[in-house]
Amino acid sequence: MPQYEYECVEDGEVLTLLRSMSQADAPVDDPEGRGRMFSRRHSVFGVGRSHSSQVSSTSSEPTLCPCGMRPGGCGGS
Repeated sequence: MPQYEYECVEDGEVLTLLRSMSQADAPVDDPEGRGRMFSRRHSVFGVGRSHSSQVSSTSSEPTLCPCGMRPGGCGGS
């Protein structure tokens, strides 16, 4: 089930809810019961790939492109 983020119009608090796509734009109840209004906000996620679970800041290895390939491997910079 997708995760959606909703932002409080009054104070900017952000909620993350698991909802079906058909319920994505349905009204959100204020979890604190204060009657605040929430609107769905655009959210993005990132996916990365690593060859190792350890990260070294002194490695001579080139950094990976956001697609997970070495720089230039996907046609990007």
